[in-house]
Amino acid sequence: MEVTSGPLCSILVGRIGCRATVMLGGVLASLGMVAGSFCRTLSQLYIAAGFISGLGLCFSFQSTIIMLSFYFVRRRALANALASVGVSLGITLWPLLARYLLEHLGWRGTFFIFGGVFLHCCVCGAILRPVSTGAAAETRERPPPPSKTPRRSCLAAFGRALQRHLGFDILWHNAAYRVFTAGVVWMILGFPLPHVFLVPYAMRHGVDEHRAALLISIIGFSNIFLRPMTGLLAGRKDLAGHRMYLFSLAVLLNGLTNLVCAASADFRVLVGYCLVYSVSMSGIGALLFQVLMDVVSVDQFSRALGLCTILESISILISPPLAGLLLDITNNNFSYVFCMSSFFLISAGLFMGGSFYALQKKEKQGGQAEAEAATSEAAPEQALTAEGPGSEKRPCPEVMYVTSV
Repeated sequence: MEVTSGPLCSILVGRIGCRATVMLGGVLASLGMVAGSFCRTLSQLYIAAGFISGLGLCFSFQSTIIMLSFYFVRRRALANALASVGVSLGITLWPLLARYLLEHLGWRGTFFIFGGVFLHCCVCGAILRPVSTGAAAETRERPPPPSKTPRRSCLAAFGRALQRHLGFDILWHNAAYRVFTAGVVWMILGFPLPHVFLVPYAMRHGVDEHRAALLISIIGFSNIFLRPMTGLLAGRKDLAGHRMYLFSLAVLLNGLTNLVCAASADFRVLVGYCLVYSVSMSGIGALLFQVLMDVVSVDQFSRALGLCTILESISILISPPLAGLLLDITNNNFSYVFCMSSFFLISAGLFMGGSFYALQKKEKQGGQAEAEAATSEAAPEQALTAEGPGSEKRPCPEVMYVTSV
C-alpha cells in the first residue's frame, strides 16, 4: 500500500497542505474499517481494510512527520521521539484492546469500533497549526508555456512531476541520503519479523496464548519511556553530529538482540529479550526520521520521505513471505527466522556506520583541500625586483586579482 500512497501523499501535501491530508487520511481509514465490518469475502476485506484503510493511515502518518520537520529546529530530535511515543502506546494497547473486543463483539464489531478510533485522526489533523511548505509554493508558480509537440510535453511534464514529488534527484546527488535509504531498505527486511513471529514462536514452545500476547505489550510499554530518553540524549549539542552513528549502533544492537530468541524460548528469557529489544527499538524509532532530516534539507524532506517510503514498502512486502518460506523449508523452526532478522539488521548497521564514517572523512579532507587552495590563491602581494639605472634594484609590486576561492 505504501508503494502508491507514499508519492501520492507527497503530492497531496504540496497541493492541499499537511492538515487537510491528515484529515483525509482519517476519513479514508475510518471508512475502510467500517466497510470491512460488512464484508462477506476475503477479497472485499482486502480492498476495504487493506487498501482503503492502509491508504488513509499512510496519509495521516506521513503528513504528520512532514509537518513535524517544519515545526521544530532546535529540539527536533526530542520532538521526533515524543511523537513516536504514540506508536509505542499503540503497540501496548492495541493487542489487549483487540483481544477484548474480539471476545465480546466479534471481528465485525471490532472492525466497526476501530473505524471510530481511526476517525479521531480528523480531530488531530484539525488542531495542527498550518504551515507553508516549499512544495506548496512550487505548485502555485505559473505553469510553463505549452510545447508545440504534445507527446514530448506530456512526457516532460510526467518526468518533472516524478522528479518533484519522488526525489530521485536527491537520491542521485546526495550521497548521505543514498547510504541512509539503502541501509534502511536492507534493515526493513529483518526489522518487522520479531513483531510478526514472536507470539507464534512463544506459543509453539508452550507459552500460554495470553502470556505470549503480553510480550508485544511489554515492548510497547517499555518504548513509552525509552523513546523520550533517547530523544533527550540525541538532542544534546555534543551528539548532534553523531546521530547517524547512534542510529547505526541501535540497528546493530537490535540485530544482536534477536539472537537471544534463537538460543532460548523460555518465557522468562523472552521477557528479558523484550526489555533489551525495547532499548534498541527505541533508538531506531526515535532517530529514524531525525537522521533523514539531518541528511536532507527541510524543503526536500517531503520528497525524500516519499521516495524512502516507497523503497521501504518493497522490503515490507518481501520480508514476511520470505520468512514464511524459510519456515516451510526448515519445518517451522522459528530460530532460523530470528537468525535471518539478525543478519539483515547487523549487516545494515555495519554498512551505515562504515559508510557514514567514510563520507564524513571524505568531506573533511575535501574541506581541508579547499581551505589550502583558498589560502594559496589569496596569498599576500609579491614583491618583484626590477632593474633600473645604475643597476639599482627596486621592488615592483604585483597586483593579484583573486577571481575564485
